[in-house]
Amino acid sequence: MNIGCLFGTFDPPHLGHLTMARHALELTDIERVWFVLTPLNPFKTDRKIGPDKDRIDMLKATLQDVPHLDICLEEFALPAPNYTVDTLAHFRQRWPEHCFSLIMGSDNLLQFAHWRQPEEILAHHRLIVHPRPGHVLQERLSPFAKDPRVLLLDAPEVDVSSTLVRRTVREGGDADRWLAPGVARLIRERGLYKE
Repeated sequence: MNIGCLFGTFDPPHLGHLTMARHALELTDIERVWFVLTPLNPFKTDRKIGPDKDRIDMLKATLQDVPHLDICLEEFALPAPNYTVDTLAHFRQRWPEHCFSLIMGSDNLLQFAHWRQPEEILAHHRLIVHPRPGHVLQERLSPFAKDPRVLLLDAPEVDVSSTLVRRTVREGGDADRWLAPGVARLIRERGLYKE
């Protein structure tokens, strides 16, 4: 099976994540998308990440009743910090019958050269890149944009981020338009992102 892996801290998951997954399903040969929840992103060690339970519950609420989208908690069993190259190697070993692709936004493509062992990732996995604001410049500046193992999706830009959602909630604004209803409810009920 062709599985697309969308990695993230999902703090919180938003409709932009769903859009990226749906476009990967619609525009490529991807059959399922795994939302790989990351307990500790090595690029985000400078900020506090929300509690695992809250992020898991919000991801479940986002993906509830959405076909072909699954939560993957496999990184919680792996040594931290979690590097994508190591997790993908683990996936290949544990599920050799599957073919894994990495789904990312064009903002991450620009940073991909700074990831741990990007060439090792590309030796085994295709990158499916979804446009984000500024994607034309990001793609022009990335040394990987023209690589044949990188698929740049022709899709509308995703113009929302978890940072924007957290800031909007913290400032007392309404972030519901960017969230699945169950996630908006959990954020209110648990008082998340208020500080």
